[in-house]
Amino acid sequence: MFVRSVLSSYSKLLAGASLALMAVALAGCNDTVAEKAEPPRPVLVATAHYEAETPERSFVGTIKPRIESDLGFRVAGKVAKRLVEVGQTVEVGQPLATLDEVDLKLQAEQAVAEQTAATGVLAQAAAAEQRAKDLKAKGWTTDAQMDSSRAAADEARARLNRAERSVELTNNSLSYATLVADARGVVTATLIEPGQVVAAGQASIRVARFAEKEAVVAIPETLVERAKSGVASVTLWSEPNRKYAAKLREIAPAADPATRTYLAKFSLPEADDKVALGMTATLTLSDAATERVARLPLSALFNEGGKPSFYVVDDNGAVTLQPVTVKSYESSDVVITGGVPEAARIVALGVQKLDPSQKVRIVSSLSF
Repeated sequence: MFVRSVLSSYSKLLAGASLALMAVALAGCNDTVAEKAEPPRPVLVATAHYEAETPERSFVGTIKPRIESDLGFRVAGKVAKRLVEVGQTVEVGQPLATLDEVDLKLQAEQAVAEQTAATGVLAQAAAAEQRAKDLKAKGWTTDAQMDSSRAAADEARARLNRAERSVELTNNSLSYATLVADARGVVTATLIEPGQVVAAGQASIRVARFAEKEAVVAIPETLVERAKSGVASVTLWSEPNRKYAAKLREIAPAADPATRTYLAKFSLPEADDKVALGMTATLTLSDAATERVARLPLSALFNEGGKPSFYVVDDNGAVTLQPVTVKSYESSDVVITGGVPEAARIVALGVQKLDPSQKVRIVSSLSF
């Protein structure tokens, strides 16, 4: 009996020790599980980008010269030569076309002959006037004869003066037989051909000046005021990476009846030779006084009775709660004016369940 009792006690002792060891092992496992770090939480992010509150508007336009003149002869005549072609660059004073000068030269010769005759008549009349004065001083002539001599001399002087003016006019007419460019530019049209008889002032050569170029666009009526007060810039389709400052010079007083748009002309003071006439350009209008804001998803806003904030994710996956300045709320976005830097990554979903001490992992999409 004694032996059985000892064995029974020993068995109970072993069972108790086994249970104790199992409990210790289980406790160690729980501690290990508890000490294991939680995996980074996947989150969707939105990037903060600040831009003008009033968006820019762009319009397609055409580069045109500010001044395009139809040049013509100042006298009538028959075209002898046309010296330029369309697209040719001309300088100041360069001949563009000439008229037949035969008739003009004859008129000039006739005027010179009349001047010579008037000079001779004046010499004779002046001598007669002087003789009459001498005789009058000696008392050998009457007042009537003196007045007649003086009148004849005055008429001769007037004839000579008229003849001299006639010579000047015919010389001018002879010079008008050559049509010259009055400014540096490019020929855009030739409206005459050799052998054609033209009238005085008839359009003959069209020249677009290089002095100033402008962009011509059609502006809708809702943006007319912005075109007057906003900031404009122009980019060429052939050179999209370069911007040219533009300034509104003229806007049509009435809308086009077909398109209901207003024709606007913007001067380009910085335009160089790369800005060729007829090029297609893009005019951009922006509001200089507008505030720069960022639009972010409304679901990214964290607000539990305090100041509105965003969770910002850094490169290491840590999140920081940063307060922001809210300008307005839209249907699905919140508009802010500051608080987070440009290009900051903002947690877009589940911000109410996010812990600032928790690590996150940025993903492109969430799947469940």
